[in-house]
Amino acid sequence: MQSRGSNARLSGMAFRSRIPTLFLSMFATFASIYVAGRLWQDAQNRVYLIKELDRITGQGKSAISVDDTLKIIACREQHKKLSALEMELAAARQEGFTSKRSLETNEAQPKKKPLVVIGIFTRFGRKNNRDAIRKAWMGSGAALKKVENEKGIIARFVIGRSANRGDRFDKAIDNENKQNSDFIILDDHVEAPEEFPKKAKLFFANAANKWDAEFYAKVNDDVYVNVDALGATLATHLDKPRVYIGCMKSGEVFSEPSHKWYEPDWWKFGDKKSYFRHASGEMYVISQALAKFVSINRYILRTYAHDDVSVGSWFIGLDVKHIDESKFCCSSWSTGAICTGV
Repeated sequence: MQSRGSNARLSGMAFRSRIPTLFLSMFATFASIYVAGRLWQDAQNRVYLIKELDRITGQGKSAISVDDTLKIIACREQHKKLSALEMELAAARQEGFTSKRSLETNEAQPKKKPLVVIGIFTRFGRKNNRDAIRKAWMGSGAALKKVENEKGIIARFVIGRSANRGDRFDKAIDNENKQNSDFIILDDHVEAPEEFPKKAKLFFANAANKWDAEFYAKVNDDVYVNVDALGATLATHLDKPRVYIGCMKSGEVFSEPSHKWYEPDWWKFGDKKSYFRHASGEMYVISQALAKFVSINRYILRTYAHDDVSVGSWFIGLDVKHIDESKFCCSSWSTGAICTGV
């Protein structure tokens, strides 16, 4: 028979044992609620992030990775900062304040985008040709600058370096350039007839990096150009992002090494041995997008025996608008001719 004391001890022990159990139950309940809440919140965030990613990429039902999540969060933060900066800029403009740096930047930029950069391909020992071009259509000194500023036409002679670097040929070109400031000197190019295709590639790459123009043209140093007619013609093609303009032809491929126009890779052009359609080398024009393409890919673009064929080959596999323009046929006069060979 148990005594009253023993019953009281048992009751106390039972009560004390219920307390931890009660706390454990409460903790488990709160923990479940917390975890469920977090899972719901994470699910909501995930749905939002997926919707944001879909909105940005335009790809419905796409999965989202941790990297994508971080990019979206960073993008939102940058958007907030940009919005704040735009508000500050708008307020500053209202107050009549303009940053000194912005003024200097605006003054340093050209007034308008150049229409075309013309590269006149020349060689050593042809100063008479260059002087004749300066007098006929290119201009020099103030006249050259006037054409650049008023018509947006930049013309420069293009030449490489002598195989014997620093010899009298190099020095003569350097002196001539000091007097006229109208050369693009390709320091990494050795001037030689067989290197003309590489010269074309380097010219377009250098010109595209130096001038932000609409078009880039290659001209021989025995061709006279009507710059007004050229400007008027190019203005009609400003709506075409990838355009290749010239006197298009598709001549015979010569496989005899003794022939003047011998093509070492003649066997690549099929049984009939005819070149693909390309612009005559006397003068042709490409748009900015194509010049930048050449600049980016200049180390892997294949060159053939002739610069006109090489340039044409670079655009065969691209979505390019080929324009056969008779006004660019320099060897025969036509109405409104742009160029003529001499």
